[in-house]
Amino acid sequence: MDAGSVPSSASKSQSRCPLREQFLQRRNSRQNLDRFIPNRSAMDFDYAHYMLTEGIKVKETPLNSSPSKEAYRKHLADCFNMNRTRILAFKNKPPTPKKLIPDDFSSPVQHSKPVKARRYIPQTSERTLDAPDIVDDFYLNLLDWGSKNILAIALGNTVYLWDATDGNTSELVTIDHESGPVTSVKWATDGNHISVGLNNSDIQLWDSTSNRLLRTLRGCHEFRVGAMDWNNHILTTGGMHGRIVNNDVRIRSHIVETYSGHHQEVCGLKWSDSGQQLASGGNDNLVHIWDRSMASSVNNGPTRFLHRLVDHIAAVKALAWCPFQANLLATGGGGGDKCIKFWNTHTGACLNSVDTGSQVCALLWSKNERELLSSHGFTQNQLTLWKYPSMVKMAELTGHTSRVLFMAQSPDGCTVASAAGDETLRFWNVFGQPEVAAKAAPKANSEPFANVNRIR
Repeated sequence: MDAGSVPSSASKSQSRCPLREQFLQRRNSRQNLDRFIPNRSAMDFDYAHYMLTEGIKVKETPLNSSPSKEAYRKHLADCFNMNRTRILAFKNKPPTPKKLIPDDFSSPVQHSKPVKARRYIPQTSERTLDAPDIVDDFYLNLLDWGSKNILAIALGNTVYLWDATDGNTSELVTIDHESGPVTSVKWATDGNHISVGLNNSDIQLWDSTSNRLLRTLRGCHEFRVGAMDWNNHILTTGGMHGRIVNNDVRIRSHIVETYSGHHQEVCGLKWSDSGQQLASGGNDNLVHIWDRSMASSVNNGPTRFLHRLVDHIAAVKALAWCPFQANLLATGGGGGDKCIKFWNTHTGACLNSVDTGSQVCALLWSKNERELLSSHGFTQNQLTLWKYPSMVKMAELTGHTSRVLFMAQSPDGCTVASAAGDETLRFWNVFGQPEVAAKAAPKANSEPFANVNRIR
């Protein structure tokens, strides 16, 4: 091509081709952005039709339209407009997210079962009785409430019975000064018979219905009997020298088994509800768990313990088996320990320990709720109600002016009686009313005592 020649139109077009392509691409991209392509599968045509024609219908509605039609139209509009924001939709709605936590746990209001209102706990005792001459001794057990709703309390050398049904008080027995004072009392499960431990190591069995002494058990211990508990026809007693004895009250040779483990005074004894395990606490700061199936006869020597629990650093008198969880035992330590501990008696493991800040004298589980009541000594002399298992304090009951050494629970599980060194007996409505009506009291089973009347 000559240098002076002029390029043709075709060659000009070809030389401008790259710029033209860029222009066309930009124009097409703007057109695509401005174009609306609705997603018909995500659209609600009924709602769209309603919204487009509703304004016209309202204008055409006569002024004399009936109120019922107007109310219906308004209700229809509310239904259509519920959770609606637009007519056209570009894309489908995102799926509803799955809840990781069910509504039953995330929102208490949605529970099918109504939330239980918080129970009112009276802060003062509903009744106070005098308890003169009560022995102020941490190691004794001088108060018990029987299944026939009769409270037994030992005041000095005398055992009194207070009938909670009618409020009448009667004297069961007064012990002579050589044998007294009374160091422990314990009702049998039938609610008619009661055992009385004495300072001279004797144990008396009484029929409360006739105020008659049935028999006296001797040879179990060398000194005072401070702790007792029943397991059907077996009366288990603990002595000052650490010896624990099982007494079969049906036979003349009543000592059938002994337990060896404590080397100081036994001040707490409690059989589990199943009657298979016995817990004992002593002044040696020890707690022992004994298994009934491992018990050997007295001729084969003392029975060895199943578990020895050594975590307390003071005397252990307070023992309480949990009524709603098998193999759960609560124990309380004295003034040098001040702790409530929870044990798995199957494995012997300590599940929890709570420092209460004061001497723990007695423990009681609620029969109606998952709650635990503890009574204390110095310095507040209070009763403390705990929520289990969080161990949050629900209430602190004050009124006693001396350490609250003894507690007993009514047969229905609602009322607690407490006795202290201030010589008062107080009654607290601390556990509330049971959710179901109280069942009729079981008939007295006299079989464990069938042969007692013939044994002297």
